[in-house]
Amino acid sequence: MDLDLRIPIGLMFALAGAILTAYGLKSDGNVALYAKSLGINVNLWWGLVMVAFGVTMFLFGQWRAMREEKRKQVSESASRRVSK
Repeated sequence: MDLDLRIPIGLMFALAGAILTAYGLKSDGNVALYAKSLGINVNLWWGLVMVAFGVTMFLFGQWRAMREEKRKQVSESASRRVSK
């Protein structure tokens, strides 16, 4: 099984973070909503953190897949040279 869990988890965090960021941008002028958080737009900032984490996880998953594919190609070309 070649599924790296970092890819779907990264996509999930990136999507949830994008939704939270969009909500934070839309509700940025609502002072009453952010009164309990000392006026900080928590939805916007944590949405951006989630997007960054999701993209990082996704890229690490893709990097591993590319590295394994390259390793497989190198071993196949080496086995072809030996068999000649």
